[in-house]
Amino acid sequence: MTAASATLRPTDTVGQELWDAVRNVPDPEVPVLTIEDLGILRGVELVDGKAVVTITPTYSGCPAMETISRDVIQALAGAGYQDSAVNLVLTPAWTTDWMSDDGKRKLEEYGIAPPSGKAAVNGPIMIQMAVKCPQCHSLNTREVTRFGSTACKALYTCNDCLEPFDYFKVH
Repeated sequence: MTAASATLRPTDTVGQELWDAVRNVPDPEVPVLTIEDLGILRGVELVDGKAVVTITPTYSGCPAMETISRDVIQALAGAGYQDSAVNLVLTPAWTTDWMSDDGKRKLEEYGIAPPSGKAAVNGPIMIQMAVKCPQCHSLNTREVTRFGSTACKALYTCNDCLEPFDYFKVH
């Protein structure tokens, strides 16, 4: 886990039980990732006997949030928490910095290039760093379109192996 997401895991017994009940809920758009891998699982607590889970979408308006919320409620019910709720929070805004290293590895193994970041050069001009092809690992790639199969991904192609691939955009 990255430092930003590791600090959110509860230390009390009930909190750990709640976290463990929901942490493996998969992302419906990239099913090899869990909500913990993505860093969108932001908190869990028991409030007056009600299990409350807080999640942050990768993008506001993300269509996966409804499915994820339903799956979280189902996971909690499976763990014995029939009375539960999911809070969707937009502040602070999600960032790819919250993704776990394991999640980034899973993305690459799945064929999606993980976020690679940007570098500033002498002021506000940003230069995109090379995006590594998840198939052949070449850095000789190019962006085909900024919008891929979902809002959080861009479509790239590798100039060496000629394979198209999604790139999970830095956010």
